[in-house]
Amino acid sequence: MKSNSGPSKSRAGAIRKGRKGPQVGSGGQGRQALEGRKPTPKAEDRPYHPAGKRKIAQDRLVEKRGGQQKPRTDAPGRPQQRQTRPKQSEDIEVVTGRNSVLEALRAQIPATALYVATRIEYDDRVKEVMSIATKRGLPILEVMRPELDRLAGFDSVHQGLALKVPPYNYEHPMELFEKVVSRGQVPLFVALDGITDPRNLGAIIRSVAAFGGQGVIVPQRRSVGVTASAWKTSAGAAARTPVAMASNLTQTLKAFKERGVFVLGLDGGGDVELPGLSWAKEPLVVVVGSEGKGLSRLVTETCDAVVSIPISASTESLNAGIAASVTLYEISKLRAKKN
Repeated sequence: MKSNSGPSKSRAGAIRKGRKGPQVGSGGQGRQALEGRKPTPKAEDRPYHPAGKRKIAQDRLVEKRGGQQKPRTDAPGRPQQRQTRPKQSEDIEVVTGRNSVLEALRAQIPATALYVATRIEYDDRVKEVMSIATKRGLPILEVMRPELDRLAGFDSVHQGLALKVPPYNYEHPMELFEKVVSRGQVPLFVALDGITDPRNLGAIIRSVAAFGGQGVIVPQRRSVGVTASAWKTSAGAAARTPVAMASNLTQTLKAFKERGVFVLGLDGGGDVELPGLSWAKEPLVVVVGSEGKGLSRLVTETCDAVVSIPISASTESLNAGIAASVTLYEISKLRAKKN
């Protein structure tokens, strides 16, 4: 019996069979398997990946522009941030969830539309929501759940219900002051300094309405606005208590002082204690700071006096909404006293 000559022909697996007949040698085909897999290419380097497709389209656009790429930015020197949820129109606010929608309708928030998911499971809350919306003549729109997810935001639990409310119509601080004076009332406003929790704003609006105040002033920047959550917390008081927006809170407070209004700041380390406040019957603006940082430096310097609320030593501070409520109650009590 003849044997094949040459070492390559004597090894097992050295002969491969194909359409063109036997071929000698492996050609190192198993080398990569022995060495391990190579690093996975980046997503943008894979033409079949969405990121790769975006890169190809962007490269084509750059080539079309003559090789000059113009990066999109939100602000000078700041790259555009990726949206983590579907971008909604800036002029709408959406209340989601069965309890939230029901409470908003009970509080008579001026909603513009009610969105209901198809095949929603009816319980007592959904029945009451539908009843209130029908009585108010509110448009009821039945939508598929993916559309409701997009409207409410994919990180929001809507439970099959969403309520769209219109943008809040803010007053101008000085125009609000003139209206109050023209009615023969003694001005009493609350201004917010650095408060970002809409529930605090809603609670303060409710307290202003309860204790004879005529309005709330919020800064345009670094402050909460009248959102759906603030509407809900105010329990309907936002519908009858105006909120004014100040482009610059410090300058607005100075403008109030020029018109004879006393500016009182609330702070735990204030020089004046609230009980028996001597300025109670004067035109007032009470400034409430954030629970953590308190009043800002410029606002503190602008205040005519910084007032503190006596509390027990075991309690560090009061919630902004509670502090405003206690102060407004004391002022209303002092104003009700006869001279």
